[in-house]
Formats: sequence, C-alpha cells, structure tokens
Amino acid sequence: MNEVVVVVTGAEPLHPRALSSLPATAIVLAADGALDHALAAGLQPAGLVGDLDSVSDAGLRWAEAHSTIDRHSPDKDRTDTELALAMAIDFSPARLILIAGGGDRLDHTLAAIGALGNISLTSVPMIDGWWGEQQFHVLQGPGRRTLELPVGTTISLLALHGTATGVSISGVQWPLIDTELAPVVGLGISNVTTTEQVAITVLSGVLTIFITTESGS
Repeated sequence: MNEVVVVVTGAEPLHPRALSSLPATAIVLAADGALDHALAAGLQPAGLVGDLDSVSDAGLRWAEAHSTIDRHSPDKDRTDTELALAMAIDFSPARLILIAGGGDRLDHTLAAIGALGNISLTSVPMIDGWWGEQQFHVLQGPGRRTLELPVGTTISLLALHGTATGVSISGVQWPLIDTELAPVVGLGISNVTTTEQVAITVLSGVLTIFITTESGS
C-alpha cells in the first residue's frame, strides 16, 4: 500500500506516540520548517515544499542534498500545508497521514486539519492525522471507516467542513443512526467505545474523528 506522511510545522517536537505509529515504508514530505522537526525525529523527507521562510539553514542544506524541493513565493495563495498535501496527491497514496508536533496558533491548527477535507483528497481512501499526541481520522462522504480501539476509548465526531449527513456510528455507548451533524455541534462529542470494533459511516460531507486514549487525555 502506497502511504505518504506529511509533516507540518508545529511549535513542539513530533510526539513519540505519533512517530511510533508511522509506517516504516511511507514516503515522507515536509512543509517548510516542519523539515527541522522531521529530521530531529529521525525522519528523512523525500520532499520539501513551501515558501521556505521558516526552515533552518542547516535543514535547507540537508534538503538540497537529499530531497526534492518545491519552493514557492511568500505571496502564494495556499498555505504550506496545502502545498504539501498537493505534493502528496502526486504519489496517488492509498493512505495519507498528517503529523504535527502541536501548535501555539489556533488558526494554523484549524487550517491544517481543515485542509484534509479538501475535495482534492477524495481520491485518498484513508486519511489519518496526529496533532501532538491527539490522533484523528478524516472521512469524506460517501465513506465508511472501521476502527479497532480499546473498550472505553473516547471518540468524537465533528463536522468541521459544513453539514455532514447520513452519519452513523456503532460499537459505542451512544450510537448514531443516519444522523445529520451541523457544523461544529456537540452531538457527536465524547462518545465511548463499548466494543473493540467501531464502525462509522457518512453519506455526504466530511467527518473528523478524534480519538482520545487514557495516555493521550
């Protein structure tokens, strides 16, 4: 399976839990200054993209010797994250993983996670992410995802990109069946798994599924 990891800039180093989950054979791409976090974590990105205003001189020298560099003007209309995701699509991934070390800018956090709901990513069967130690998945409709989780795991469904229809979830304390979720409402928040297998479907729209385990709470 062709898997691509996109590392985006955060204020903190990449979390060990997130790093341990990454496939060893995945293609790694970095958005601008995220290259420095990737290298510090032992990753070796095959591509670097962005306006390169935040990558270190040492990181840029490394990239010039080891990576493909796609440099853009600072006056660009897309964020570095969006540019990195566009680069990832060129690899036709079966799975895409966004990873960041967490951030101190709420607008950057929302924009980065929001970029995973772009229509250009509908061709990717599986979209996952880590923001610090917070794990999440993105499901574009019509779609279905089955997750293997320990019983007692907290799971939240949020429609961050507009209304999501036909939302169902089973294997949890409060199941939903063919439900409409309005943007950023609490109906899908803080459910709890009652079985080790949780099935989630959405007919239209985009669901972001947040997973919180005891060690990540």
